[in-house]
Amino acid sequence: MVVFAAATGLRPSELFALEQRDIDRALGVVYVRRAYANGRLKHTKTRLSTRAVPLQAVALAALDRLPPSQSSLLFPNARGRHIDFRSFGRRHWQTAQVAAGIEPLRHLYDLRHTYATFALRAGVSVFAVSRFMGSSIAMIDRHYGHLARDSREHAVSLLDALAVERAVDAGWTSHQIHAKQVSNSDSTPRRKRSRRAVDVRWTPGRPTVVAFAKKRS
Repeated sequence: MVVFAAATGLRPSELFALEQRDIDRALGVVYVRRAYANGRLKHTKTRLSTRAVPLQAVALAALDRLPPSQSSLLFPNARGRHIDFRSFGRRHWQTAQVAAGIEPLRHLYDLRHTYATFALRAGVSVFAVSRFMGSSIAMIDRHYGHLARDSREHAVSLLDALAVERAVDAGWTSHQIHAKQVSNSDSTPRRKRSRRAVDVRWTPGRPTVVAFAKKRS
């Protein structure tokens, strides 16, 4: 469960509320539809929190290592019910950190920060990270924006590549148009200028002369 949490960025309350049916291996996503906190099953924190989070290989591998269970919950406790946040943190999470020599002790919620850090460092856009984490872009940028500094260079390289591609396309297109115009001029004889075109250009000048003559007289 801990590895799955770090690989998906779910809130602990969302993690504890997951059910078997929320995993779609065909599409490679986990659907976040509810949360469990303070002994109650409720809706997700915000409208953005209801979402589909892509499952990377490490998350799928963590699911494969889960022991068989008759519970409908994805991560049930020993009695097949929802995990209590405080009880899990005190009995399991802190104990595991002490055994691993981790100092200072981290909160379970820090796994969500781990996900954001890895995602931004990997070049995932702030917009995509905000969607996967169920948070606003402003919040992601405020707390993790400094981690996306490497993506600026990546963005510049993409824009430069696009500019070169468009320049090549523009050169190819103008060459094709030029060739087509030459072909048309060779195959189609020029038409003589019609007398109507000459009359149209000459006509506007006549009222001007008359008006000038009237003014002098």
